[in-house]
Amino acid sequence: MVSIAINKNRDNVAMLGIGAYRPQRVVSNDEVCKVLDSTPQWIYERTGIRNRRWISGDETLQSIAAAAGERALVNSGIDRSKIGALILATSSWLMLTPHGAPSIAHDLGINGIPAFDLTSGCGGFGYGLGVAADLIRAGSAEYVLLIGAETMTVGLDPTDRGTAMIFGDGAGAVVVGPSEENGISPTVWGSDGENAAAIAQDVNFLDYMEKAQAMQGTDPAVEPIGRMSLRMEGPRVFRWAAVTLPRALSTALEMSGVAKEDIEVFVPHQANARINELMKKNLGLADDIPMANDIEQTGNTSAASIPLAMEEMLVTGKAKGGQLALLLGFGAGLSYAGQVVTLPPKPIEPSF
Repeated sequence: MVSIAINKNRDNVAMLGIGAYRPQRVVSNDEVCKVLDSTPQWIYERTGIRNRRWISGDETLQSIAAAAGERALVNSGIDRSKIGALILATSSWLMLTPHGAPSIAHDLGINGIPAFDLTSGCGGFGYGLGVAADLIRAGSAEYVLLIGAETMTVGLDPTDRGTAMIFGDGAGAVVVGPSEENGISPTVWGSDGENAAAIAQDVNFLDYMEKAQAMQGTDPAVEPIGRMSLRMEGPRVFRWAAVTLPRALSTALEMSGVAKEDIEVFVPHQANARINELMKKNLGLADDIPMANDIEQTGNTSAASIPLAMEEMLVTGKAKGGQLALLLGFGAGLSYAGQVVTLPPKPIEPSF
């Protein structure tokens, strides 16, 4: 029987560099409340958000993803010719075909490599990090560029109290590759399709196209077709998170072989500051452990939120490269993914 070769040299992998892009336009709670029936203080108390970033001008998902990817490449010091795959974690690329990753690879000067989109909502970066690490361990790529990028505002209903105050736009990226010490634990992930409708697009593409066709010739000022928008049942998601995520965090620690006392930084998905505080408390992490709070100035950027939050902590000195961090992404699906990681070095080219 012929033996098939396997990779034996890349068991240890880590994030070698990080980059981010924050859109130029800053949108305050005051601005959101010009359309939304709410108050700035109410938004802050319920979500922890004061400002968020929205794309403007010539900024697109493609441009901000490429910008974050470029900074990650520069900050990693890895020659782009060594990148063996590109993963784009996103739920807001505007076309089903073609998918976004190949175009972004072309923009970055690495056209021709395997490049694919990964859609898992706000858990997308965690899913992508697990896939990237396993690709390298299996020998399918030496280095992987993972980009989490979202333009959530493109599909928002500005009058919807469940979403309009929460979401923002942005992109974060990491270069994953072999390292002397392992810096990415096995991924702990899962999903709950029973509760999937708690975060959902309000109409499918076929129904929307049929509605548009049926309304041809009507006056849009009198009978507007509207837009496809994201809807979220906040209380339902909160209850799911309160039960599911503490177990996921405990399992992530168990799988990593790291005790919770060894965790130096906590980087949860930036969905809601209250949920994050609850998770930290339920897990029993020390009060003085730094926890990401990028949501206050960036909002919820779905698959981009964890790399954006890591980058903010490294740039501001709230965390240092090489520290042990517990990551957890969660959201649409309902899905979650978590890892224990060593943080990448502080970026030479920050997004601020």
